[in-house]
Amino acid sequence: MSESDTPEPDAPAGSEEQETDALLFGVWETDDIAYSDPSTKRYINVTPIANTMGRHASKQFQKSEISIVERLINRLMQTDENTGKKQQTTRIVREAFELVHEQTDENPVQVLVTAVENAAPREETVRLKYGGISVPQAVDVAPQRRVDQALKFLAEGTQRGSYKTPNSAAEALATQLTGAADYDVGAYAINQKEEAERVAAAAR
Repeated sequence: MSESDTPEPDAPAGSEEQETDALLFGVWETDDIAYSDPSTKRYINVTPIANTMGRHASKQFQKSEISIVERLINRLMQTDENTGKKQQTTRIVREAFELVHEQTDENPVQVLVTAVENAAPREETVRLKYGGISVPQAVDVAPQRRVDQALKFLAEGTQRGSYKTPNSAAEALATQLTGAADYDVGAYAINQKEEAERVAAAAR
């Protein structure tokens, strides 16, 4: 070993050459994600960690600290058939991201963020009772709930697109992500968002 290869005694353990940026699923970068909706930006967290092992489960509203990818995985598990199957659902999301990249040649994390922003409803209706009469009333949707609803629509669209069809769950999810990112009204998530806003507009 030459003198140039000898590490400095006061140097930190990891050198700059050894430091590498963490990648989601070991493939996708999570830096430089563009946000088009400032209201939901703080609630769409993007990190390379896809499984936090329930670290934020004990605190209310701490879910916004979890990566949007893990939140999508958790939402996809909320069916009778997939409850608790985190490894299987993570594999489905990983395969869907590969399909999205093949179809769009873009970072699938960016496609997911755009899809969530596009599928998040701005208005919805609540039921108010006046003397025993139930009256619909349009209300603005809180930013955190907007993200929740967008993930719900994407998960429901994936389930509908893969249940009793020749399409796999990964293919159905990839279709939902690309459709919502392109604001395709034929996509289930965008259709549900438009429907919620249409009903709210009629109840103003």
